[in-house]
Amino acid sequence: MVQMTPSEAFVETLVSRGVKDVFGIVGSAYMDALDIFEPAGIRFISVAHEQGGGHMADGYARVSGKVGVCIAQNGPGITNFVTSIAAAYWAHTPVVCITPETGTATQGLGGFQETEQLPFFEKITKYQAHVNRSDRIAEFTGRCFDLALAERGPTQLNIPRDLFYGMVEANIPKPVHVERSPGGPRSLEQAAELLSGAKFPVIIAGGGVVFSDGVKEVMALAEHLHAPVVNSYLHNDSFPCDHELWCGPLGYQGSKAAMNLIRQADVVLAVGTRLGPFGTLPQHGIDYWPANAKLIQIDSDHRKLSLVRPAEVAVLGDARLAAAALQESLQASNRKIACLETREQRASEIQSQKQAWEQELNQWGQGDDSPVSPRRALRELERAAPENAMISTDIGNICSVANSYLRFKQPRSFLAAMSFGNCGYAYPVAIGAKVASPDRPAIAYVGDGAWGMSFGETLTCVRENIPAVAVVFNNGQWGAEKKNQVDFYSDRYIGTNLTNPSFAAIGEAMGALGIRVDSPDAIGDALREALSSGRPAVLEVMVTQELGDPFRRDALSKPVRTMEKYKKFV
Repeated sequence: MVQMTPSEAFVETLVSRGVKDVFGIVGSAYMDALDIFEPAGIRFISVAHEQGGGHMADGYARVSGKVGVCIAQNGPGITNFVTSIAAAYWAHTPVVCITPETGTATQGLGGFQETEQLPFFEKITKYQAHVNRSDRIAEFTGRCFDLALAERGPTQLNIPRDLFYGMVEANIPKPVHVERSPGGPRSLEQAAELLSGAKFPVIIAGGGVVFSDGVKEVMALAEHLHAPVVNSYLHNDSFPCDHELWCGPLGYQGSKAAMNLIRQADVVLAVGTRLGPFGTLPQHGIDYWPANAKLIQIDSDHRKLSLVRPAEVAVLGDARLAAAALQESLQASNRKIACLETREQRASEIQSQKQAWEQELNQWGQGDDSPVSPRRALRELERAAPENAMISTDIGNICSVANSYLRFKQPRSFLAAMSFGNCGYAYPVAIGAKVASPDRPAIAYVGDGAWGMSFGETLTCVRENIPAVAVVFNNGQWGAEKKNQVDFYSDRYIGTNLTNPSFAAIGEAMGALGIRVDSPDAIGDALREALSSGRPAVLEVMVTQELGDPFRRDALSKPVRTMEKYKKFV
């Protein structure tokens, strides 16, 4: 036990957890601790909006594999974190959200910037700590970090502002490292038995493969079975795109090759995925989930097993370790592996489906017009992006169509908004990713509507010298919702048309490099220029108002409505 101030105990615990960067907005509620960030070796990255800071912590964690940290002023600064922490929750991202609170002496009196801060985060965090004594600040801080990593999700550290002051005897807790396991021996044996008898096994590689650093192990298992591998929805970096067994992503605007192959499966091995409903819905007119296939599901969270699809075998285990254990079991036993008898036939089917899909992508929407077809723009960006690029995508029509074109050779490269699906996500996440991995290019795909929510973080990039690149698709509309108005509401456009300025010019005015392109041949060179500049950059791509299929067709139906009766109100 050492005598120190609570602020020192708090900061020393951050240091003990390897914290080098914290995202947020300065506030008096925690200024005593903030004052010693710099001498402790912690960089405070001042953001434009707290939501952006939370997303930056998310991107930082997803690329680095470490915990991302965000902090802000009590009250309104903390409520601004809610959206980004909800996004991190559904992305299974370890983020510690530090929420300084109104002082203990005035709580409940309705003072300045006062609100109850724990209820907001109750359903979107894995753990909430409320510091009730200044001599426990190190204890609770350490626990938030330990549980964020152990349970793969955000935690909240709530600290009344007066508890940063005084003198305490503190013990800086050591990190608790939870040893992972491959799963129970019985379930692994059942899984191996089922795989050995499969004639057409297909592997789904999910986010857990990335989180566990298990790509090599899943690759080895796939090669042993010669089984096609598909990416779970929005985890396109969970298996290398240059591998002969890679077949692309499932879900909205995913790969037809992946869908046509998995529909033939008699056994599906889902590794590190909860099989979210949005990633198993029919797409491209293909109802691809194999109704009669037996499912083996591997996940580190027992609550996710058999949650969306009933599993024949449920393995509660780490994706990397479970994949290695299955391969070892298949190799060590004298089991006959049925699918190897049809290896050549399945290899031919894999290549045939991949070639057909690639040929379709090469023709689909690839005109030379100006403004640019969205699919042509996405194709040109795909070709120009460096192999080691980290790419984040916002929610919206064009960004969602990008699922057809985003391929990666290494993990921790694709940062999508995931199932929370909030706008304003991609750009701050790319900023956090760039801070975590400054040697890799960071590119955000953003629609013009979502850009209106996040372009303020250009100021953060300029001020902090973070050369992230935003690709903004300017088509003057909220495209995803307009598609619903086209299909279901007789082209009555309410709230979906946008009047935009030049986003490139705004970027220039904010101190970034601004580039505006309106022809497909200029897109690749423009992206390369933005990346090579070493500056924050806004690449504005003028695209047509062509729309992809709606991704909420399941939630809408044609209204039964006679518009004549409403005319009397006009």
